[in-house]
Amino acid sequence: MTRQLNILGTGKIIPTALHIEMQRSYLEYAMSVIVGRALPDVRDGLKPVHRRILYAMYELGLTPDRPFRKCARVVGDVLGKYHPHGDQAVYDALVRMVQNFSSRYPLLSGHGNFGSVDNDPPAAMRYTETRLAAIADRGLLKDISDSTVDFSKNFDNSQQEPVVLPAQLPILLLNGCTGIAVGMATSIPPHNLGELVDGLIALIDNPDVSDEKLWKIIPGPDFPTGGQIINTNGVKEAYATGRGIIPIRGVTRIETLNVGRRRRKERTAIIVTELPYQVNKSSWIEKMASLVNQGNLEDIADIRDESDRTGMRVVIELKRDANSNTVLKRLYRKTALQSNFGMISLALVDNKPCQLSLRQLLEEFLKFREQTLKRKYSYELKEAQNRVDLSKGLLIALDNLDQVIDILRNAADGTTAKFKFKKELEISDAQANAILAMPMRRLTGLEKQKLQAEYHKLQTRINELQTLLNDRNELLKTLKKDLRSLKRNFGDPRRTKIVTLPRDTKAQSTKSELKTKSSFSKQENNLEKKSQSSELPQTLGFFSCQKPPEDAILEITHNSEVAWRSPGNKGLEHLVYSATIGRQTKLIVITDASKAYPLTVSEIPPVTIQSVSLLSLLVKVKQKDVNRVIYSGFLPQNLENQDLLLLTKLGRIKRIAMSQLTRLTNRGLMLVKLKDGDYLDYACPTQEGQAVVIATSGGRVLRLSVTNGMIGVMGRNTQGNQALTLRYGETLVGCVTLNMEEDILLISSLGYGKRLSSKDIRVGKLGDIGHQCLQFKSKTDGLRGMILTKDKEEITLLTDYNRSLVVPISSIPFLGKDGTGDRLVKLQSEETIITVLN
Repeated sequence: MTRQLNILGTGKIIPTALHIEMQRSYLEYAMSVIVGRALPDVRDGLKPVHRRILYAMYELGLTPDRPFRKCARVVGDVLGKYHPHGDQAVYDALVRMVQNFSSRYPLLSGHGNFGSVDNDPPAAMRYTETRLAAIADRGLLKDISDSTVDFSKNFDNSQQEPVVLPAQLPILLLNGCTGIAVGMATSIPPHNLGELVDGLIALIDNPDVSDEKLWKIIPGPDFPTGGQIINTNGVKEAYATGRGIIPIRGVTRIETLNVGRRRRKERTAIIVTELPYQVNKSSWIEKMASLVNQGNLEDIADIRDESDRTGMRVVIELKRDANSNTVLKRLYRKTALQSNFGMISLALVDNKPCQLSLRQLLEEFLKFREQTLKRKYSYELKEAQNRVDLSKGLLIALDNLDQVIDILRNAADGTTAKFKFKKELEISDAQANAILAMPMRRLTGLEKQKLQAEYHKLQTRINELQTLLNDRNELLKTLKKDLRSLKRNFGDPRRTKIVTLPRDTKAQSTKSELKTKSSFSKQENNLEKKSQSSELPQTLGFFSCQKPPEDAILEITHNSEVAWRSPGNKGLEHLVYSATIGRQTKLIVITDASKAYPLTVSEIPPVTIQSVSLLSLLVKVKQKDVNRVIYSGFLPQNLENQDLLLLTKLGRIKRIAMSQLTRLTNRGLMLVKLKDGDYLDYACPTQEGQAVVIATSGGRVLRLSVTNGMIGVMGRNTQGNQALTLRYGETLVGCVTLNMEEDILLISSLGYGKRLSSKDIRVGKLGDIGHQCLQFKSKTDGLRGMILTKDKEEITLLTDYNRSLVVPISSIPFLGKDGTGDRLVKLQSEETIITVLN
């Protein structure tokens, strides 16, 4: 008889039902995959592989200020120390953290080919290089040690690795996460850093803040590839329950192209500049071309991919007499130009998978961040207390220096000296050791002063740390301060617009309708029928507003507030522009950073809701680099010989062809190459043969001819020429283009003014200082504004006392270049004019 193996060491066999053993083993395997690979931790928002990559790079010293290192070296370290799995899996995770079209805020920087939005594969790891991005170095790895987070042994017990990184930002929401585990999955979209910080601060200030207010601060995901979220029903459901469907559309516009051999034929085209998140551009174009060839997509003549390094541009050329909006709706319905992002907020909380709402995700992060700060400050307090104790012992030794020297001289060895120090000086064991280790140079008077200063500094820091640890409000203030600092350093404007469609074109996004596509298709067919009678806009605005009427009146104020209104409704105040505009007209907006951006009129909200800043409607603008809008206007129908004149703060002038603005994208188009400290101050349309008049705050006026001989047309990547030299303390206050015999009006800060015929101002040359055309009675006065008087009946003067003063043009006399002009308005004591409106 065969002997039984002594497997359990007792010689006994425990009978177990097969289905019970399979169930137990499968559950253990499933939990191992869930915790160890597939789902992120709610605290730092990372899966184990991402956490190990970042920590391995931190150990290698690959900080943002150090050189790049080969990715193969990083992958090797991760495999050998922390992650004993396939090298390709580690490299794929590393690549994704570099790609700016996959991560909203990439955690790694890279050199080399890391793939593209066309799903091009990255180069092999031996060719690419990487290092930590600044946001990862500061927001994830700063202060990492066993005093702030827990560490555990690696797979072979040879290394220690962090269980979680001391994240200062909610990376789980910041960059999002996707993962498929056993029987469950997670899919969290990326969000805007500034909005998340504002939401966290709102929760800190008021833990009972309503969901509606929180959703107003964080209105929806912000995808790295831009796009448009259409309607917010799905967003609200996902934020409330942790699960929902968010419909996303690409960004399109309608253009008229000149085609044919001699470009004499005109064709309407749909231009796609942004695609929904995770949509492969090349696959989408192939799918679209296949549908066209099969006859499932009608009225499309040609499809071209004109994308380059400056941005995406896919041209869908339409057949003659095709309805662009009808074709666009078919693209939304039949291709990935409109797709759904299924949000599932599943993450590990205490190593257990939990589906969390937006509020719960933020609260879990704040709880972790508070614990991290407490651990950090507790460790720092302990270290400071130990150090102050040693400093106190050294100061005792210096105060009793003769006694210390006598003990050392007569002691047989160090142990004896240590014992006598403790007994005679009444100090601790650690203090005695510090005295024995003290070098001779510490006995000097200067070193004693340094030691006393260190002692007082440590005492101050100990008091601060004790306050932080004992007073939760003070701790939360520090937490908010850190969040605001991160927002200042890494925050940027939202890329994804949130569009609320009007009632007659609204694509319903409730669960029941998104489960099947039949009802959605029926709805789109109805829209196609409606579009035969009146064209519908391709986008209907970032704000929740109804469809603009056909005769909408667009209004722009002097401080770049913009809105539209219907005839008969009350409009905005202090307008610089008001006219009836078509809803699909493109508005050109130029900022002081010398960039031009396009803006469709239909993206602007109505007066009945609110007026908004033009800057807030430009999603690609980096707000920290831009202070104001310089110019907003429309391209003329005939661009031949039409130019744009640009003048910078430092007095450099440049003329570019208006045709340069015909292909603007949301990324903006640079118009002037600016020097450090310079910015764009004025922009105005012009053409050959006109004149430009420039005024300074010192009352000087320079007139130049707009001719190729004086101000020639230049390319975009030039700085222009020096128009005039500004004296110390002078600034530019006006720049207008005019025909040969127009009149200008000069207004000073203290309310003096006069009209001046342009023919009285002699034409100068580039670099001239101009002519003194307005003198001042007071040293505190200066030229405030210069405007053209043609076709104007009155001007409006705004003061720093919030007063608005109207002056008829006819009441202002014509005067020569000499003199101060007439007093136009009576101002109060110390009141000055700050803005001149025509």
